[in-house]
Amino acid sequence: MPPELPTPDVEWDAGPLGCGDLVLALKLRMKTLRPGAVLRLLARDPGAPEDVPSWCRMTGHPLLLAEPPVYLIEKPREV
Repeated sequence: MPPELPTPDVEWDAGPLGCGDLVLALKLRMKTLRPGAVLRLLARDPGAPEDVPSWCRMTGHPLLLAEPPVYLIEKPREV
């Protein structure tokens, strides 16, 4: 049985924002969150299923759920 997903701290409907605009806005939104906070992202751009997981891998943000158009992204905890 998969682990239970955390309740998002913040939700953001990015609508049809595309690649560059989406990842830039995502970076700015994640920057405002406390470590360990979870963002529920709704992204309808056709490139989001590739762009969001790639951005998470490159920036070290844990991607807890990727069920397009819904993504749960955690801000890394400080060590």
